Amino acid sequence: MTEPRFLVVRLGSLGDIVHTFPAVAGLRASFPNSEIVWLTHPRWRFLVERSALASQVWTVETRSLSSVGEIRHRIREANFAAAIDYQGLWKSAALPWLGRVRRRIGFSSKTVRESGVPILYTERVDTTARHVADQNGELSLRAGAKEPVGKFNLELRAEDEAVVCEFLRENSMERYVVLSPGGGWRSKCWPPERFGALCRSIRNSLDLRCIVNFGPGEETLAAAVRDASGDAAPVLYDGELGPLMALLRNAMCIVGGDTGPLHLAVALGTRAVAIFGPTDPARNGPYSSGDIALRAPNAQTTHTRRATTDPSLLAISVDEAFDAVRRRIGATA
Repeated sequence: MTEPRFLVVRLGSLGDIVHTFPAVAGLRASFPNSEIVWLTHPRWRFLVERSALASQVWTVETRSLSSVGEIRHRIREANFAAAIDYQGLWKSAALPWLGRVRRRIGFSSKTVRESGVPILYTERVDTTARHVADQNGELSLRAGAKEPVGKFNLELRAEDEAVVCEFLRENSMERYVVLSPGGGWRSKCWPPERFGALCRSIRNSLDLRCIVNFGPGEETLAAAVRDASGDAAPVLYDGELGPLMALLRNAMCIVGGDTGPLHLAVALGTRAVAIFGPTDPARNGPYSSGDIALRAPNAQTTHTRRATTDPSLLAISVDEAFDAVRRRIGATA
């Protein structure tokens, strides 16, 4: 009997792709000989390839009509048994539909954030799980997986590990904690002044230095953390994805909000302390039972993007965050 061919659609972003890995791992474990093609944005090809879950990785730029036209033709020619849209947006749901995949699996209107999207699916799944990774797993179950999620391993490249080793040597660092103060939108970011104060506590009480990871457009934020850290002297880091993976895997711990680097670190097996505000850690938090998610009891869940820090984040003190770091890395008081 011929093994079915699956089209997996998850275009972005970093954290969302990481939270899709367990579901695709469940699909792969159930269909070890099947071809699984993962369709993503060109920016994330490298990350998907590192998971080794897909037989092929195809890319599409949805803002380019020529790119969409090319991928539509490619999908039509591939004869997929089913397409699974783990993203639930118009731009992701439209691609299997345009490619005339007969069986198109996605979330029902109870889960998707863009109204009307499920009309493009032939099968709509009402999810019952709380965490988004487990919700993704329910789509895999509908596609025929025996288990909703599975295990996976993100493979590091030797050259990326070498780059990080040199970076650490140049900065006279061996054991370190990564701080990830960014988060896409400001309202879900703990203030940089508190990250700086946390950096001082980590240096003074645990004798560990910090590395402040930041992405494009976050230069000012990272500098603010450094300035607030005083003589704790954290090092700023904005490396490419491959070296970042090596940096995260070798960290003692990562501290951050609901942000891609934190979720990537968790997937790499790094211990984490997550500081949450308007987004719900039960849905979007670290996908590891051992990690610590801090959130004020009065926090209200909202995905409205605001330019100021959500008030609930201000209820999380530096001392509370430091105590979580100390407990997570197993240090004594």
